[in-house]
Amino acid sequence: MNLRGYISSASSLNSIEMCWAGLIYLCFVFPSTYSGKVFRVTLVTLGGCLILPLLVVFFLLESPIHPELLSLNEPPLMSGCYEPNIKLREAQRLFEDQLVGPESIANFGDVIYTGTADGKIVKIEGKSITVIARLGKPPCGEVTNLVSAGQMVGGRRLSFVNDLDVTQDGRKVYFTDSSSRWQRRDYLNLIMEATADGRVLEYDTETKEVTVLMENLRFANGIQLFPDEESVLVTETTMARIRRVHVSGLNKGGMDTFVDNLPGFPDNIRRSSSGGYWVAMSAVRPNPGFSMLDFLSQKPWIKKLIFKLFSQDMLMKFVPRYSLVIELQESGTCVRSFHDPHGMVAAYVSEAHEHDGHLYLGSFRSPYLCKLDLSKV
Repeated sequence: MNLRGYISSASSLNSIEMCWAGLIYLCFVFPSTYSGKVFRVTLVTLGGCLILPLLVVFFLLESPIHPELLSLNEPPLMSGCYEPNIKLREAQRLFEDQLVGPESIANFGDVIYTGTADGKIVKIEGKSITVIARLGKPPCGEVTNLVSAGQMVGGRRLSFVNDLDVTQDGRKVYFTDSSSRWQRRDYLNLIMEATADGRVLEYDTETKEVTVLMENLRFANGIQLFPDEESVLVTETTMARIRRVHVSGLNKGGMDTFVDNLPGFPDNIRRSSSGGYWVAMSAVRPNPGFSMLDFLSQKPWIKKLIFKLFSQDMLMKFVPRYSLVIELQESGTCVRSFHDPHGMVAAYVSEAHEHDGHLYLGSFRSPYLCKLDLSKV
């Protein structure tokens, strides 16, 4: 096959991939047929074809992210409470291909509610799914808007309103705003940029006022009230830890670390029937093993180059799928963990919600819910 025929056979490739194809041809096919000056000239020409676009990308294209240097502790060993297993594979998939990213879950009695990535709020009763509202501009259904995305609070815009919890009397709503710069669809940009622009806020249902309680968090994500309602637990995803923010009482305005150096990057946190907490993670920090996010945390320039070359959707294909759910005691000590290496059954888990002896597993990306019978694990 000549060079034209070799490259035309890969016509679906982009320009840089075409150059690689040409170089492969020159290295392995062309020398067996031609030699001398023609070979050298052709090799230099195609080499320039590859190098020039890379130089343009490196020096001229603007990276969409401006990452900060980040320091993470060495990940904990995947042993003891974190010992790998396949217990999440005992879960049953529900409503497969009928839901799009059912990230968070609530129940009233046996009726399950979830919000999906395409802006729907759905009610699940038995085998029936009912759409009760569609969020958007304008929303459709019985929707009361408490806080608007884009609203200015404390001098910054609400861009990525994420999770919430409500006091027993219904007076206060505590919620996270993960970033003032990025929206939900840009979550990977936020993780890789590692900027400390996440916040914890309070909405008063009587006065209608929104107050900033804590700032400078790196991807403030899941939130859960402590039993005494004087503090909330907040997962700080990028830092692989859980923070405790004091929202009332003598320590109001303070913050401390509830659990540090988790074996993965935490998403939502919910109460367990034992009085502790369930924490879901869709990406782990394997030890022994290699954690790409830990490696890149010290190399912002590599992050910038990666985001110049690849889209977020493309990068997600390179993120290892590994689902992990851990149960913590009220003190923060790990009790047990459920794993699904490679996400074969439960992929991209975002929340573990316990109800009636089962864990309902939400996902920010998968087209289904999962249900795990706790008596079997």
